[in-house]
Amino acid sequence: MGKLEGKVAFITGAARGQGRSHALRLAEEGADIIAIDLCQQIDTVPYPLASADDLAETVAQVEELDRRIVSRQADVRDVGALREAVTEGVAQLGGVDIVLANAGILGVTPDADADQDKLFRDVVDVNLTGVWNTVSAAAPFMIEQGRGGAIVLTSSTQGLTGRGGDGGGALSGYAAAKHGVVGLMRSFSHWLAPHNIRVNSVHPTGVNTDMIINDVLGKVFEAKPDMAQALSNLMPVETIEAIDISNAIAWLVSDEARYVTGVTLPVDAGFTVK
Repeated sequence: MGKLEGKVAFITGAARGQGRSHALRLAEEGADIIAIDLCQQIDTVPYPLASADDLAETVAQVEELDRRIVSRQADVRDVGALREAVTEGVAQLGGVDIVLANAGILGVTPDADADQDKLFRDVVDVNLTGVWNTVSAAAPFMIEQGRGGAIVLTSSTQGLTGRGGDGGGALSGYAAAKHGVVGLMRSFSHWLAPHNIRVNSVHPTGVNTDMIINDVLGKVFEAKPDMAQALSNLMPVETIEAIDISNAIAWLVSDEARYVTGVTLPVDAGFTVK
């Protein structure tokens, strides 16, 4: 029996990358999954976002683990769509015990003519407002059912350091949003502790996913080697793997961490202490 047997996890950005990895890791531990993803492009994001086929692949892989999964296309910027997805998932799976606010974008681009104001707004809308919407949609169900739970918000090393900032709307917005996630986590932890619901944040360094490993960001780093150096890790590794974050989250949401709340957990190869 896995350490999450009988639990239901609501995961945003679940179509690929870290979100899919989290869904599979928690499913391995016995959790059923409510998986959502936008599955559309945002025009200020310079790399391809996940597709409906990606989300379908997450569903197939979870089902191969003999776990149940409810998937829906929904935008984390739309709190109504999130509430509908959670409502449907709860109806089919019997509740929600774990929330992973994982969806995020990175709008860094080599295009000097890019609309920096729009880049800033879009990344903050997804990476910060989207986290607020996710918890706002799911927490009332957790409170009402009265069986406690755990929430993990995906921030970043940029939510602890802000290193590599270049004044542009994309990276500044990213750092601002990821710092804001820490504020939400701390506020939520006070709100939800009386209901035995724990809230923490994880802070990955660069992860080997499509958001980081793409031609666009490669061109940015070629043009700005000082930025690339500033964003390097203390340990001799360029990026870590999604499973490294998933393993940390699997511990955070389990009873092994039953008294851990309000913490910022770096999984960062020493980035934040460099």
